[in-house]
Amino acid sequence: MNTFFSLVSEPFAYPFMQRAIIAAIITGVVCAVLSCYLVLKGWSLMGDAISHAVLPGIVLAFWLGIPLVIGAFVSGIFCAVATGYLKENSRVKEDTVMGIVFSGMFAFGLVLFSRMDTDQHLSHILFGNMLGISLAELKQTLWIAGFTLLVVLLKRKDFMLYCFDPNHARVIGLPVKLLHYGLLCLLALTIVASLQAVGVILVIAMLIAPGIIAFMVCRSFDQMLVVATVVSVVACVLGTLISFHIDGATGPCIVIIQALFFVIALIYNLIKPTKGHPIALKAKDESVENAPKGNLL
Repeated sequence: MNTFFSLVSEPFAYPFMQRAIIAAIITGVVCAVLSCYLVLKGWSLMGDAISHAVLPGIVLAFWLGIPLVIGAFVSGIFCAVATGYLKENSRVKEDTVMGIVFSGMFAFGLVLFSRMDTDQHLSHILFGNMLGISLAELKQTLWIAGFTLLVVLLKRKDFMLYCFDPNHARVIGLPVKLLHYGLLCLLALTIVASLQAVGVILVIAMLIAPGIIAFMVCRSFDQMLVVATVVSVVACVLGTLISFHIDGATGPCIVIIQALFFVIALIYNLIKPTKGHPIALKAKDESVENAPKGNLL
């Protein structure tokens, strides 16, 4: 018991680990909340595309001497808008367009980085550096995550219905295009907030695993949000503590823990299968009840 207590408490004696644990909790919460909407919307590949596409924005922001988060955000939004434009103006399917756009932008970012004179190690951008997060970076992560969570919670039901059934959302008078691009902006902000923790490669796991784990074991969207948040925070904290003790990369440790949770949820779902998922149906019912009466047909 004393050994276990020392293993858990020892990391908190170091200021850099205190910052890392706080960053892990913040990142875990914001990624979990967005994850639930992405799973309902089926935007796993969109999250992957934007996470890879932020690399050239980071490099260009470094060259221009502006905050890296601005470059990352603009680059991510550009990827999303370019994907939407090509989808609407060509016969190519959306997943194919996203694959081309994000791989092209990621390659462009790697070329730019190879020409950049900096002490920043590429692995820290690709896989994160949670244990090396500074106080300023922690505050930056907190502000971005706080703003993202505030917007999501204020428009929770609208985003929920849009992710499940955009056509129904349009019929009852919801601003579908605004919700679409708003969710993309929130996704980009979440990715930017998570870069220091898990990097541009592994952030997709943070944005998908908590939501799909919760979806398999929950029967309401509110339960899904709670379970996803708990799973994500526990995985982030455990992964950070394990990386400290084994002197390993923090991001991969977090993702491995989430993968184990997914396997457990999958086994639970096979042993005790749910008869359908009423989450989306409840989303529609709640949105209809709260819709303006004048907009109903």
